[in-house]
Amino acid sequence: MELEINIIDAFTDVAFKGNSAAVIITEEWLPDSLMQSIATENNLSETAFVKQLSRQEYEIRWFSPITEIDFCGHATLAASFVIFEKDLSIQTLRFYAKAVGHLSINKAENGYIEMIFPSRAPKVLHDIPSALLTGVSIQPEEVLLNEQAYFVVYENENEVNAVVTDNDLLKQLAPYDVVVTAQSTEYDFVSRYFWPANGGEEDPVTGSIHTGLAPYWSEKLAKSKLVAYQASKRGGEVICHVIDKKVAILGKAVKYLTGTINV
Repeated sequence: MELEINIIDAFTDVAFKGNSAAVIITEEWLPDSLMQSIATENNLSETAFVKQLSRQEYEIRWFSPITEIDFCGHATLAASFVIFEKDLSIQTLRFYAKAVGHLSINKAENGYIEMIFPSRAPKVLHDIPSALLTGVSIQPEEVLLNEQAYFVVYENENEVNAVVTDNDLLKQLAPYDVVVTAQSTEYDFVSRYFWPANGGEEDPVTGSIHTGLAPYWSEKLAKSKLVAYQASKRGGEVICHVIDKKVAILGKAVKYLTGTINV
């Protein structure tokens, strides 16, 4: 069986930056084991498998190299980019994912793609796991938790850039990952994301976690529109707009590869 595969750099307008995702569009779902094997072979943060329901409606599933993921922003951006490129007349899309429901996607100005996601604001955590406190080299000012990750808040962005993690300890926090964040001078806030239990050591740019970061910093900074930067080696800019119980996340994307896989 031959399948078209696209590899897209998401949350960037420059190749080799942002976060890479593979996108495979199918008429029917492949067996779960095959999708996982393809994602493992790709060895990217995520491979998005997309099943077309109608011209503008799709189901989407996301696989890291080691497991299926409930929610992934950058691979949704990558999948949207591929679909919009295939039919330039389409301006809006809808994805459905079991864990997060329906997601609305819109073409925006200046090459941006807007994704409307549910808000997943974190809550302050008082009983902090020892594996988290010993798994990061700099002690946090505050720790919060949402459905996806522990939020480690630092005093400044220098600490975000300098923190070193013990990923063997952070694995013990499964199923949760860890995001570290602080207010920024150039941006509204910065972050880094570590997910050894679910995908790898450090994720380059994580769209889904901004559904928690944006509400947190929106309240702290008293503003609804924010510009964020994920300070990984590849790096990526994420524009966020908090609207009631939703978070609009905007980003650009660049195609790296279109090819065929044989399975």
